[in-house]
Amino acid sequence: MHCPFCRKPDSRVIDSRSAEDGSAIRRRRSCPQCERRFTTQETVLLMVAKRSGVTEPFSRSKIVAGVRRACQGRPVTEDELAQLGQRVEEEIRSQGVAEVPAHEIGLAILGPLRELDEVTYLHFASVYRGFESLADFEKEIELLRAGRERSGPEQERPAEDGEEELG
Repeated sequence: MHCPFCRKPDSRVIDSRSAEDGSAIRRRRSCPQCERRFTTQETVLLMVAKRSGVTEPFSRSKIVAGVRRACQGRPVTEDELAQLGQRVEEEIRSQGVAEVPAHEIGLAILGPLRELDEVTYLHFASVYRGFESLADFEKEIELLRAGRERSGPEQERPAEDGEEELG
């Protein structure tokens, strides 16, 4: 590791600690040339294999940005988006592979997104899975309803101003 101050190509590790729940290592280093200290962080690089054959580093922020686009106009907070991004990254990293197909990332997004907001889920799934007709939407809505019935009765949402309550 090069010293960031004097650029000497060798530094000495003084201390190592686990960081980010064990997915990274923080190392405290000392330069024998200038005697200054600095900290480095090492992480395992997860690569994403795109459909085009190109590979690029995994980016949680790209996941959050994509879901944010699907959430426009929906009551989804930035904190919820950040938590979704973290859940997806944890799911992908738990597979223990160095390179993951982009398709698997999309699949990993769908589960947490369904729990977060069903309308956003439908929007994202329609683009991701390439819905081509109303029948595709109807089939997915039926799957959502069936999942709801298995998980118990739906919680009623009170009508907001300007909404009409249906009896």
